[in-house]
Amino acid sequence: MRILILLAAMIAAVPALALPMLHQMQVTSEDGGDFTVQYHAQARLTDYWCAAGLYARRDLGLSDRARIYRQSPPPRGAGQGIRFTLDAARSAGTTGITIFGGRQDGSMSVAVAVNSFCYDLDLPRF
Repeated sequence: MRILILLAAMIAAVPALALPMLHQMQVTSEDGGDFTVQYHAQARLTDYWCAAGLYARRDLGLSDRARIYRQSPPPRGAGQGIRFTLDAARSAGTTGITIFGGRQDGSMSVAVAVNSFCYDLDLPRF
C-alpha cells in the first residue's frame, strides 16, 4: 500500500516539475538592448529562452520576428544567468540548444522562443 501511495505522489508531482520557472525568473535590463535572465536553481535552458522571449515581447515591445541573440557563451556557468542581446555582432554564435534548420547564428526569433519553450503557459500562439 505504501508503494502505491508513493507512486501516486510521484505521478502527481510530475506536472509540477515540468512547469517553467517563469514566475520566478527575473530579467534585468542593461544598456544597448542587452538583458540578463538571472540564475534560478531549478530552471532549464529552455526556461531561460522562454523568459527572454517573453521579456522581448512584453517589456521591449518587439515583434515576433525580432531576433534575440545569446551573448554569454554556453555552457552556462554554475550560479550564473544567461545574457542576451539584440545585436548580432555581440552574439556568442550558438544558442546552446540543438536547433535543426533556420539560422545558426546564436539567435532565435521572439516567436520561436515563446512558442517553443513557454509550452506550459496559456499564451496566444502566432
